[in-house]
Amino acid sequence: MASKRKATDETKTPEVKITESEEDEALGKELDLDKSGSDDSDDSDSSVYSELEDDEESDEDESDEGSTDSEVESDDADDEPGPSVKNPKEKTKSSKPKEDEYNYDSSDEEDIRNTIGNIPVNWYDEYGHIGYDLDGAKIRKPKRGDELDNFLNRMENPEHGVTVEDTSTGQKVVLSEADADIVARGMSNRVPEKGYDMYGEWSEWFSSDVRETPLRDIPETKKSFLPSHCEKQKVGKMVHAIKMGWMKPRPAADTKTDESGPKYHMLWQTDDQVDSTMRRVHDPIPAPKMYLPGNEESYNPPPEYLFTDKEVMSWERATREGDKRKLPFIPQKYSSLRKVPAWSNFIRERFERCLDLYLAPRQRKMRLTITPEDLVPQLPRPQDLQPFPTVCSITMKGHNNMVRSLSVEPKGQYLASGSDDGSMKVWEMATGRCLKTWDMGGVVKSVAWCPNSALSLIAVAVDTVVFLINTGLGDKLVNTRTDELLGEEPDNSGYVPPARVSQAVKWTGPEEKSPPGTLVMVTHFKAVKQVTWHAKGDYFATVLPEGENRSVFIHQLSKWRSQVPFSKAKGQVQCVLFHPVRPSLFVATQRHVRIYDLVKQELTKKLMSGAKWISSIAIHPAGDNILTGTFDKKVQWYDLDLSSMPYQVLRYHTNAVRDVQFHKRYPLFASCGDDNNITVSHGMVYNDLLQNPLIVPVKRLYGHTKYDDFGVMTIMWHPTQPWLISAGADGHIKLWT
Repeated sequence: MASKRKATDETKTPEVKITESEEDEALGKELDLDKSGSDDSDDSDSSVYSELEDDEESDEDESDEGSTDSEVESDDADDEPGPSVKNPKEKTKSSKPKEDEYNYDSSDEEDIRNTIGNIPVNWYDEYGHIGYDLDGAKIRKPKRGDELDNFLNRMENPEHGVTVEDTSTGQKVVLSEADADIVARGMSNRVPEKGYDMYGEWSEWFSSDVRETPLRDIPETKKSFLPSHCEKQKVGKMVHAIKMGWMKPRPAADTKTDESGPKYHMLWQTDDQVDSTMRRVHDPIPAPKMYLPGNEESYNPPPEYLFTDKEVMSWERATREGDKRKLPFIPQKYSSLRKVPAWSNFIRERFERCLDLYLAPRQRKMRLTITPEDLVPQLPRPQDLQPFPTVCSITMKGHNNMVRSLSVEPKGQYLASGSDDGSMKVWEMATGRCLKTWDMGGVVKSVAWCPNSALSLIAVAVDTVVFLINTGLGDKLVNTRTDELLGEEPDNSGYVPPARVSQAVKWTGPEEKSPPGTLVMVTHFKAVKQVTWHAKGDYFATVLPEGENRSVFIHQLSKWRSQVPFSKAKGQVQCVLFHPVRPSLFVATQRHVRIYDLVKQELTKKLMSGAKWISSIAIHPAGDNILTGTFDKKVQWYDLDLSSMPYQVLRYHTNAVRDVQFHKRYPLFASCGDDNNITVSHGMVYNDLLQNPLIVPVKRLYGHTKYDDFGVMTIMWHPTQPWLISAGADGHIKLWT
């Protein structure tokens, strides 16, 4: 029976060995489970080992199979029928005591079968094996296919992209999905672990709460406040030993730099860029040296250095008058040094020497060399900014006194002028011919042509009355329509004016003494200084400087109604203007310019002029820039988007500025004053809000003469041409083209 079992074992053993080696080749990747010691079923390793290793594995697999009878029976039944089922069990029982418990211990190493340790694998490149197993047997290198096999594997094997080579065994390992994902995330510079939050809440190790009471509140001992007696004795002994020479103190560290080392120099630094501390050390400023004595200071000078009587008299005269002297003393001659008296200016000379030393410069300062031309901004040439008026083309003579006001018809064909001689004249612009003259019966303070081209109407302010006159010039249809519209009083039956308005303003038709062509008369309770129209031509405003809280009136022409916009006096009003585009009113008092919104009825902005007395105001056609003239010789430019302070202050007038005006089409503005000077300037306002306005004075016009210290009283631009009309105290009107 024993021999039979022995024969059965001998016959069984090679079959098992063959079967296990075939399983290794067939299963391939599953052997990696035993190698790595992990539970992941995806990781696999296909390897062909030596016969010794196959033998070992077959024994171990049989020992594992012997754990359950059902598994042994099923497996062996597939391999071989009959009584050979019992043999693996007996072999397993006999091999169990010899099994090494550390043979398949799982660890963190990549492969526990190769025991070469942590040495480079390329040391085995020349050999046919790649290492040794636990029993010291060689691990053969796996067969490597040629390029064709590699290409076919790459084309047909779906797992080729996730297959890597194990460096310790040379085997191909297929990565699991989790491992492939970790590698892909690492290659793309992402966190390897999916779902890991790098920026999560940090768990504090220590508490951030402040404890009000300390953990140990033991009061300080009395010993901590007293100097240590033991330390005092130790220090005393050390001091005594140092004094006696028994103990030598530790030598100080050598702070000197090694001169033998390389020296570095600042390559791009010049001599005048030396550090200030080094300059003070290496580049000192010497104290001023004393004047060395010459032959004049000798007690026995040569005869040619002694003063004559004439030189003594001139020296004494220069001393009295404070003029420059050749020497601060008169040379004297003594026979011996004993006879030389004490120097009378010794104390003063020593004191001045001390001052020279005390006030000597300690520091070199680089002086800036700036020429005055560098400080002047680079402005364009006036020739590049044409057109602008340069010559006087027409002089209109006819008034016997100063002309205070000018107004140009909206189309630019006619010019109206008002004078102190009590007359208003209308001139033809092209020829300078006087077409009509009205005797107004008083000083004409202001004339203003209605901007509505459908009406032939002009407003004239004489004393307290504003006359609205049809000139009768131009288109007859327009003149007839003007008479029809304003000839009759509108129906105001349901309207009751407020008491403040009814006591101050009265609308009436023409009277017998009225000038010819008068359609409407607006009588005020005080003298009217200025009349200005709204751009639409239905409203006009009047200024009464002595009216206090009723200084400004706004009148509506179509309804014969008036209103007082202000209830309080904010200062003596000089002039008012309507905004060319928006519903705003500009009111200039002596020192400020206030901007009111007529729709919201509120103050929107207050411009600070800093001037003593504002004389006139002008608004740019775009409405964002304002020009003011002052009686203290200044022209101020305001940018409303920028600030409430002046953007530019122009001081090219030598006397009071009477009037300033913007041109409606060209980038030009002009100012006139009592110095008989008309200054024409180029004022370009850009659409770009980041670009500041360009202001360049281009021409200065002279032509008027002074009359009782009054010069040029008013100026006016032509509506379409770059022409300027000026009127002066000499009664002349000049057209500059």
